[in-house]
Formats: sequence, structure tokens, C-alpha cells
Amino acid sequence: MRALVTGAAVGLGREIARQLAARGTLVTAIDRLPVEPAPGLTPRQLDLADRGAVDRLLQELADEPSFDWVVHNAGISATGNFERIPDAAYLRLLTVNCETPMVITAAMVRMAKIAPGGRLVFISSLSHFTGYPGGAAYGASKDALTIYARSIRPALKRRGIGVTTVFPGPVRTGHASRHAPPDASANRRMDPAKLAARIIRAAERGKKTLYPGLIAKSGRLFGGLMPRRMTAFMRRTIFEKLERDVY
Repeated sequence: MRALVTGAAVGLGREIARQLAARGTLVTAIDRLPVEPAPGLTPRQLDLADRGAVDRLLQELADEPSFDWVVHNAGISATGNFERIPDAAYLRLLTVNCETPMVITAAMVRMAKIAPGGRLVFISSLSHFTGYPGGAAYGASKDALTIYARSIRPALKRRGIGVTTVFPGPVRTGHASRHAPPDASANRRMDPAKLAARIIRAAERGKKTLYPGLIAKSGRLFGGLMPRRMTAFMRRTIFEKLERDVY
């Protein structure tokens, strides 16, 4: 078994890569940051916002065997007043969060580098179900990824490839802490190891979507039933408590 995992240096991506490797899967672990060596991991350090680097990666993958897992986990955010965040930060966010996963997926399907019976996983966000004051571009990027995954699922099903989209709530990572209000507690955030195990299990079972944990399930429900109230809640609990723009 072979896997490709993006954003594999820290947080959720590291847990997914390590848990797959612990099961005997050979994991290509991609990140802009150095990936700590571990049995079964092959680190590839590259910036997913750099299209030239991504194209070179795809050229290298053309000569490799196909993958049984492709996990698009890498993601970045920009929080604060949307009008003050520089254009360059928005462009980088959109490239990493949605353009690059689409480019990699299309190329790997075109080159037949996802094996029949393989699993393609997209890490979206609970923001898909609500407005996200203070994180508009992040929410938009995850919406784009969600719609892309939904749209390609039927075509890939005919090829024997499963597509799973994950909608996590807050996760206990450094990335989440950096973009959260200063008084936010990490205790309510999901442990990344537990989340990684749920994601792997859901993909193996062929689930189209995963809403891991009570917060994710509640956010999906109330975001659908009371979208205006949910957006107002997000504004009060996140945006109004942010002390600075972070990007």
C-alpha cells in the first residue's frame, strides 16, 4: 500500500501520515516544513503554493507506482478584517487550500496514479455550513474544495476510487491556536490523533462525508437550520474577540 499525504509535518497531517505508516503503508509525506523522519515515511519538502514545485512533483510521481491513498490535508488560513489582509495572502491561501489539491488530483487521475479501490480524502471545514466572519477567504476556499470533491465523486466511483470529504470542527493544533481568539480554550478542540483515526476508518468504509465529533455534527445541523444565527454566533465567539489580523 502507498499513500500521499499533504501538510504532513505537523498537526492532523502528521497524525494521518504516521497512522497510515504504522499500518505498513509507504507514505509520501509532503510539507513546506521539514517532515520528521519515521519508519514508512518518505519526506518531500515543497511549498504547495509554488506551482513550479508542484509541477515537478507531478513529473516525479509519473515514474512511480500508483497510490492507494491520497489525502489533501494541507491548509492555511487568514483571519481578521478581510479588507486589511493583503492580496498576496489571499492568493496564497486559495492556491494551497483549493487550487493545488485540484491540480494534483486531476493530474494523478490523468496519469492513473490513484489505484482502483484507492481512497481520495479532502479535509474541508465546518465553516462549509455557516458564514465565517473573520475567516471569509478560508471559508470560501474550503467551500470550493467541498464542491469539487462532490462533483468528481461520480466519475471516480466508476473508476473504483472512493472520495471522502471531512468537515472537522476545531482541532488541537498550533494552526488552530494561531488563528483563534486569545481566550479560546484548546480543551474543546478535537485531538488530532483521534481525528486521524476517524478519518482513516471512514475512508476505508467508503463514507462520502465525515462530521467527526459532537461539535461538527451540531455545527452542520444548526448551520443548516439557523444559518443567520450560526453566522452571528461565529461573529461573537471568534471575529469580535480577535486582537489582530493573522495571515
